[in-house]
Amino acid sequence: MRYIRYACIAIFGVALIVIALANRQMVTVKMLPSELNSVAALNPGYEVPLFVVMFGGILAGLVLGFLWEYIREHKERAAAARQARELDQLRAEL
Repeated sequence: MRYIRYACIAIFGVALIVIALANRQMVTVKMLPSELNSVAALNPGYEVPLFVVMFGGILAGLVLGFLWEYIREHKERAAAARQARELDQLRAEL
């Protein structure tokens, strides 16, 4: 089972490397559209490879999703902790 896991990780890593090599062209990343340059006095552009933008977007989406899920499950975690405390109190009474 361990070897299957390592094989999956290796295949995923090779796929990421192939995607990165296929998208090496440089792109300009700006925080605001060009039409809003008059509103924002400072709107620098950065030249980065396209795969950095792609992987950065995927990573940002994963982090946002994990954070959203952590916040969403707060009630369930609090209820589980409350039930565990009640169970400990009931066991102590026995």
